[in-house]
Amino acid sequence: MRFVDSYLEGVRKIDEIIKYAKIEGEVAEIDARDLRHKELNDLMRECVLRGARKLILKNVCGQRYIGTRLFFNPGVNVEIVIYGTPGNDLGAFLSGHRIIVYGNAQDGVGNTMDSGEIIVHGRAGDVVAMAMRGGKIFIRDSVGYRTAIHMKEYKERIPLLVIGGTAQDFLGEYMAGGRVVLLGLNLKNGKHKSHYIGTGMHGGIIYLRGKVEDYQLGKEVGVVDMEQEDWKFLEKVVEEFCGHFGNEIKVDKDEILGEKFMKLIPVTKRPYGKIYAY
Repeated sequence: MRFVDSYLEGVRKIDEIIKYAKIEGEVAEIDARDLRHKELNDLMRECVLRGARKLILKNVCGQRYIGTRLFFNPGVNVEIVIYGTPGNDLGAFLSGHRIIVYGNAQDGVGNTMDSGEIIVHGRAGDVVAMAMRGGKIFIRDSVGYRTAIHMKEYKERIPLLVIGGTAQDFLGEYMAGGRVVLLGLNLKNGKHKSHYIGTGMHGGIIYLRGKVEDYQLGKEVGVVDMEQEDWKFLEKVVEEFCGHFGNEIKVDKDEILGEKFMKLIPVTKRPYGKIYAY
């Protein structure tokens, strides 16, 4: 509590930090260089309350929770454009808004994301899309460990995570739903190094472009043949990916889809049923 109290004592009120924002009509530009993460999020919320529907954040450097406090009426969606490196939990609990990052992102992108879209023109850290339950995330480059852990879906709410590069270990751990597309565009030999892929997976699908060996897969996941519907889905997803990053990557949609894809699905819906009493 002493740490929290000490931190809050240094947080400035809106009247003191409004000078860091320039609002013109529905566009607000914020210089985040000298703002703590709570100050930045307070200021973003204030700008939206004043009518801004597009927030341009410059000089972002590690501020956390960006986009998590913009709960308004369902019809009020905001576009957040970030220049710099946002901190942990970017877009956590995101509800309908769109976040575009021109740079890298740290851990927890899209944590428990409900709806909306996150587009990262760079790489992202660990636990991307943790417990994600709706919306879309596009990462141009690679991601860290435990990506898509406990990702889930419900009826027509099927979240989507698309990664242009590769992932570290435990991709899709305990995954309960959703779709993950791993494109492997930065692989030199076409082989992913991730281990324990799909460990504990009991729902959803992982589409993997490139090579993995059986020993890299968790015991709870199996490889099945691609069907026509899978290719239709991937064609749409890759086209959208190229629409975001086409000017930055050196391959096009046809080249990406021309390589072999693996389809990974869980072999059981209750992988640890024997461990519990009921």
